[in-house]
Amino acid sequence: MIDFLLAPWELPFMQRAFAVAAVVGLVCGVVGVFVVLRGMAFIGDAVAHSAFPGVALAYALEGNLLLGGAAAGITTAVLIAFVSQNRRLKEDTVIGVFFAFAFGLGIVLVSTRDSWTTDLSSFLFGQVLAVGPEDVWTVAGLGAVLVSVVLLLRRELVAVTLDRETARAAGLPVLGLDLLLYTVVTTTIVMSLEAVGNILVLALLITPAATARMLTDRLGVMTLLASGIGCAGTLGGLYASYAYDLAAGGSIVVVLTGLFALTWCLAPKHGLLARARRRAVPTGQPLPEPAG
Repeated sequence: MIDFLLAPWELPFMQRAFAVAAVVGLVCGVVGVFVVLRGMAFIGDAVAHSAFPGVALAYALEGNLLLGGAAAGITTAVLIAFVSQNRRLKEDTVIGVFFAFAFGLGIVLVSTRDSWTTDLSSFLFGQVLAVGPEDVWTVAGLGAVLVSVVLLLRRELVAVTLDRETARAAGLPVLGLDLLLYTVVTTTIVMSLEAVGNILVLALLITPAATARMLTDRLGVMTLLASGIGCAGTLGGLYASYAYDLAAGGSIVVVLTGLFALTWCLAPKHGLLARARRRAVPTGQPLPEPAG
């Protein structure tokens, strides 16, 4: 077992992959808490796919794919935030409009090229094993900034999440906080693309936070749990990828989903077994003490 745990660390490319995966898992866990509490899973998917036309354009112009994706994703997020201020339209409706447009535009741009290349496919499916030393430092620095921003403004973000109208009446800049949160989510998604790719990045953002949500009702504890689950799940996925020669991005998502499934069944208060046990006990009678 010790040899299995230590063997990957002898390879420089695995060391870099572990470092990037751990940071990405931690950051996605922290940011994902607010995405889950606000019911923004759809915007995570929309932003991930709205980065596609930026990547396609950067690919056509032989530019930096991640910068192109970040520019397109942030632009789409800002537009969604502005248009969503019109309460005549629900937020998920606005997201759906821009999501469909951005992905359609990406397909159009890709169709102007004769063939796909490894660079573009790595954006879609992830290539964490190919990250360089500069990528490690970039992800670490960017992750530190994102986590710091979220933690510094957590009270304001929670207020807007729980009741937008009350937050507005209290004088909070709701539009500014929306723009900030959308930008943080977009940057987190783009930062995570190398780890799991555009197609799977939503799982990295949502699943750790959803797992933590099954375990606690307290925001601080949920944030710590989500970051720990995200970090552990990404590392576990990389170990599985190394041991069985599997796709790294897909392995990470499968491990995270496995942790969610276990929690959904075994969570002490909100899990499937706990709820079944409560239903089996007649109302008004105490739960039986466990044996031993």
